[in-house]
Amino acid sequence: MLEARSVALVGASARSGSLGARMIDQLARSPSRPRTYLVNPRYADIGGVPCLPSLAEVPEPVDLAVLAVPDAALEDQLVLAARTRARSAVIFGNAFDADGTTGLRDRLAAIARDAGLALCGAGCMGFVNVARGLRAVGYVEPDPVPAGPVAVITHSGSVFSTLLRAHRGFGYSLVVSSGQELVTTAAAYARYALQLEQTRVLALVLEAIRDPAELKTALETALTTDVPVVLLSVGLSQAGKNLVSAHSGALAAADGAWEALAGAYGVHRVRDLAELADTLELFAAGRRCHAAKGIATVHDSGLERAHVADLAAELGVPFAPIGPATAHRLAQAIDPGLKPGNPLDVWGTGRDTEPLFAECLAALADDPEVAAVALAVDLVPEFDGDEAYPRAILTVTEGTAKPVAVLAGLPGAVDPAAAAWLRAARIPVLEGTRSGLLAVRHLLDHAARPAPPGAAEPGPRRQRWAPLLSAGPPDSAVLFDLLRDYGIPAVRARAAAARAEALAAAAEIGYPVVLKTDEPGIAHKSDVGGVRLGLAGPDAAGVAYDDLAARLGPRVLVCQTAAPGTELALGLVRDAALGPLLVISAGGVLIEIFSERAVVLPPVTRSSARAVLAGLRLAAVLAGARGQAPADLDAIAGAIAGLSQLAADLGDLLDALDINPLICGPSGAVAADVLAVVR
Repeated sequence: MLEARSVALVGASARSGSLGARMIDQLARSPSRPRTYLVNPRYADIGGVPCLPSLAEVPEPVDLAVLAVPDAALEDQLVLAARTRARSAVIFGNAFDADGTTGLRDRLAAIARDAGLALCGAGCMGFVNVARGLRAVGYVEPDPVPAGPVAVITHSGSVFSTLLRAHRGFGYSLVVSSGQELVTTAAAYARYALQLEQTRVLALVLEAIRDPAELKTALETALTTDVPVVLLSVGLSQAGKNLVSAHSGALAAADGAWEALAGAYGVHRVRDLAELADTLELFAAGRRCHAAKGIATVHDSGLERAHVADLAAELGVPFAPIGPATAHRLAQAIDPGLKPGNPLDVWGTGRDTEPLFAECLAALADDPEVAAVALAVDLVPEFDGDEAYPRAILTVTEGTAKPVAVLAGLPGAVDPAAAAWLRAARIPVLEGTRSGLLAVRHLLDHAARPAPPGAAEPGPRRQRWAPLLSAGPPDSAVLFDLLRDYGIPAVRARAAAARAEALAAAAEIGYPVVLKTDEPGIAHKSDVGGVRLGLAGPDAAGVAYDDLAARLGPRVLVCQTAAPGTELALGLVRDAALGPLLVISAGGVLIEIFSERAVVLPPVTRSSARAVLAGLRLAAVLAGARGQAPADLDAIAGAIAGLSQLAADLGDLLDALDINPLICGPSGAVAADVLAVVR
């Protein structure tokens, strides 16, 4: 498909401005000059080029059939493409049946799969393979598309056209509008793009994960070959939508699958097209930070310096502490009364702008703690044609191997001529303070990208637990045994269905105890008043049992009282695309205060678990806040690693499993409650 040497244009047209006419024009602009066959029974020729009445008349099996026909004709034409042994097809139409339903899409997918056809679309804009010189699009796109290191795969035709017209400091190896991906998925295009030697940055704009295994393979290839992957994802993960009884499912539902996938493979997630473009431009320049240290910025405005400092603090972009030698060098360059530092305001009298800015930028770039340096000015057109700013940063770029960029505050104010001049010299011009700082953060993060994730291999404990889970939801007390078998400490618990049984279980466990309703169908026990804490003796336990039995039913769980500590919630939730994911969040009442969670893709080791914990705001509480003793982080990491192995062994049998709370203190971590949703 992407390197087609022979192409049939089905629905070719002589009508100016039509899809069929644009398709002919765009393919004719392909530098690779594929053998081209026009197909439409309405014409004998188009512009002097013979036009065949049917695909059946094409004299060879083509590599690619481009179908610019109405939805009503798509099925017949794809069948004909298959019969004539075409190897691939592009479908521009949305593939609706006459009644507006989408059954046609399933039929098209079946035809293509049965014939072994690669299929771009339906509902796509086609593709431009810049590296191989092939344009298979039905819409007017820039000619030529600038060549460069960025490959883009997008579900959106609008994003496809927008990026081709972005006029930014990067070009493309491949740009694909993959549409509905009835057969060929974004993962397959990504795998192809990474085989092109021109591809040094991969951009994905996606709304769904349609081939998770192949996507993981492509992302691992990018990770091991140091090709940054920048992802803009939209829509909701399917994880947890139907798991209303599982707290972890609700926490993961928003975009947990994307978060887990990105974390495992070092993918840079962006939130909008502005951040996407700035990040791509910065990565496409080719320079990398060799350590995740801080940045340095030089300004011509004290207020804008403070604004950038405020925004960088909000976004988590660190400024590097400069050494005494750098401070002295800056002091020698700037006007009296200005203070050397980072970020640096150098605007004084306005004298000698070019050498002043060049020297200050160079001094900061030479500091060993500085990972990247930016000239943070608005780069507006100068009325007197002054080129001091561009010349200053060009000079600095020639003298350092570190990343250098212009950080402009307002895209509409940027001087196009100055920006083009700098971009021609491979100096990124970041068009927005927020989006530019976020791009710099991605550049810093790339220096600390993770090792490729290993495989989550099932272990021998599966043989013990799979038959039990396959038989249906186990008793709550058995779930505590399951946790302990995976190295997750849990309170002692006994099930009871009568008052005498509950009191006997309490005496065996030892007072004080906790009584919880264990009636089927009650997932969130505290919401229905189904938990009684701190029962110090038989009298209190008996009264508590009578209340629970009268209101909710006779089945209860009698549990050991855990020592106080910080409450976490650990969860396992099954995502429709990626399978089991782990969810780590605050537990108990803290979840109302710390409304954050981490969703990670197994396997998770103790060390990677500690890294996840360190990224949560809750880490400050676990470290010991307001005089409290710090929690045993190694014990918490061990519990997370144990849950990861449980996911590897039994994740195919569970839709969700919640440990909430996991009570964490200086002497360890213990699970005080557990809920399982069996598939």
